[in-house]
Amino acid sequence: MKSIFVLIALAATLTACSKEVAPTAKIERPALTQVVGALAGEGGNWYSGEIRARHEVTLGFRLSGKIIERRVETGSSVQAGQVLARLDPTDAGLQSSASQAQYQLAESEVVRYRELRSKGFVSHSALDIKEAALQATAAQAGLARNQSAYTTLRAEHAGVIAATWAEAGQVVSAGQPVLRLAQDGEREVAIAIPEAQFVGRKVGEVAEVVLLNGDGVPRTGRLRELSAVADPASRTYPARVSFGVAPGQEALGMTARVRFAAPKRTTSDWLIPHSAIYQQGNQTAVWIVAQDRSVSLRQVKIAAYRDEGAVIVGGLVAGERIVSAGVHRLTAGEKIRLIDSAL
Repeated sequence: MKSIFVLIALAATLTACSKEVAPTAKIERPALTQVVGALAGEGGNWYSGEIRARHEVTLGFRLSGKIIERRVETGSSVQAGQVLARLDPTDAGLQSSASQAQYQLAESEVVRYRELRSKGFVSHSALDIKEAALQATAAQAGLARNQSAYTTLRAEHAGVIAATWAEAGQVVSAGQPVLRLAQDGEREVAIAIPEAQFVGRKVGEVAEVVLLNGDGVPRTGRLRELSAVADPASRTYPARVSFGVAPGQEALGMTARVRFAAPKRTTSDWLIPHSAIYQQGNQTAVWIVAQDRSVSLRQVKIAAYRDEGAVIVGGLVAGERIVSAGVHRLTAGEKIRLIDSAL
């Protein structure tokens, strides 16, 4: 009886051992990669910026007064000659009336003195004095009329109101900014260039402009303006890249990216991210991605370290794919899931 139980237990053990264990599927590690030469050889660094109008004008009244009306808001489209805001015209109107009355009085005096002069009752010098007074009061009356017209603020060009700095009921001084008008026409991207990338930038060089919220089609632009003085806070150099007009797509304030054309290379040196460098003892290496997505280490020679990356002068060939981040988590022969690095 005991032998029967032993046989049954042995049979159960053999049956369990005979079942095949399903192999565990190996999950490929995702890794950021890039093609050698795609950064330094094809385009260079991207700069984020803001769409601005080529011509922006700060508008204000030419005399002091109290704003009684503002007809536009930020973002309003305006036409040339359109009324934007008004000052209280009472004081200017009174001054204009007073000047006009003085002019009429001076004019009457001149008419009377001319008659007296023709009859010989007054001297020629007395008439000259009245003539000069008439010219002075005429100029004063004209100035007063202009002052009265200055109580109305009009748009000199068609465009969009980019900013408002004063409200109805506010008292403003002459020349105080009230509105900013972005004129219709050419658009440009305002960017900031770091110190390390300032050298070599020249006004007029070609750039590629991509609107992030637009159709994604690159536009050809040119570096129109480059400040020679760095911003004291950010230590970057303000620049403007013009790219023409694309109606309906380049809304003011929209984010855009700019990339300048990289110079043609005559050597085999390449710029790669610092995060792609794998330090192996005293040797520097990078992970090379093969056609089957497996990785292997290759030693490289670094000529210099820059803010934007490391300059490789040996060990890499244009067109090879390397791992650009997460290099210390990989092992030789491991297959990865490719993720292209965003430039």
